[in-house]
Amino acid sequence: MEYTRLGNSGLNVSRIALGCMSFGGPPHNAPWMLDEDAAQPIFRQALELGVTFWDTANIYSLGSSEEIVGRALKEYTKRDEIVLATKVFFPMHEGPGGGGLSRKAIMEQIDASLKRLGTDYVDLYQIHRFDPNTPVEETMEALHDVVKAGKARYLGASSMWAWQFASMQHAADLNGWTRFISMQDQYSLLQREEEREMFGLLADQGVGSLPWSPLAKGRLARPWGTDTLRSENDAMGQRYVGDENQPIVEAVQKIAEGRGVPMAQVALAWMLQNPVVAAPIVGPTKEHHLADAVAAVELELSADEIEALEAPYTPRLPSGFN
Repeated sequence: MEYTRLGNSGLNVSRIALGCMSFGGPPHNAPWMLDEDAAQPIFRQALELGVTFWDTANIYSLGSSEEIVGRALKEYTKRDEIVLATKVFFPMHEGPGGGGLSRKAIMEQIDASLKRLGTDYVDLYQIHRFDPNTPVEETMEALHDVVKAGKARYLGASSMWAWQFASMQHAADLNGWTRFISMQDQYSLLQREEEREMFGLLADQGVGSLPWSPLAKGRLARPWGTDTLRSENDAMGQRYVGDENQPIVEAVQKIAEGRGVPMAQVALAWMLQNPVVAAPIVGPTKEHHLADAVAAVELELSADEIEALEAPYTPRLPSGFN
């Protein structure tokens, strides 16, 4: 495993992040998710492979994911050996503190997350989306107070327009509040719209990208036309079924076959060569998923291979937040 600084901060993270959206319990789990017993080997494997950056969110299985992650922390490792990240925004319950990015919601939800995780702090506290109903100054000051209270070490954001992210960073700069060091955005060979504006902004601001869905819900990990449990049962996975994606998937398959490696390694290796990308977030449900992701860290693609992977891409609408 390799490690890198997250943006221009001093925080070192593993170059593969363990995405914990796949872990949950009834009644809020999906068919493709793992319950706690099935998730335990994944946590052990992550530690064996050096994947020490773990990412979850309060909304994942309405808190169940955080509870599972918290118990795994106590069972398999020491708190200070893990970079722990969670998120806030989506509604956890009805009422003014249940969701959004108001001061009331942020203060209520950070405490609820810490209780479920069984820890006094998270290393990275991320806003899951932009909240158009709350002034950015209110949100940024509340997040700053969370950091100053010792409940979070760093701040991150996720999935929004570049101008929205810029406005939040600007508010922090004007008032001397804590800035974001990371942007968790949808990015893969099948969805590259972040390259148009967001990635340039991140490079300028010294912010690291943490791509979610780096394998496009499994579409980049298997030959075209092969369905997956995730893509069949996750509405988000339907974004990648258009015919415009077929030549890209076939390019990944051709290079993978020529290299004698799984397709997932090629797709992730392409992503890791981007200097803005710190750590793709991989949500494993099988043992080989995480192993393939870690192997991608050492896979170096040639310029010709990168060109072959990128050439079939056509513009498409950003998705996941708009």
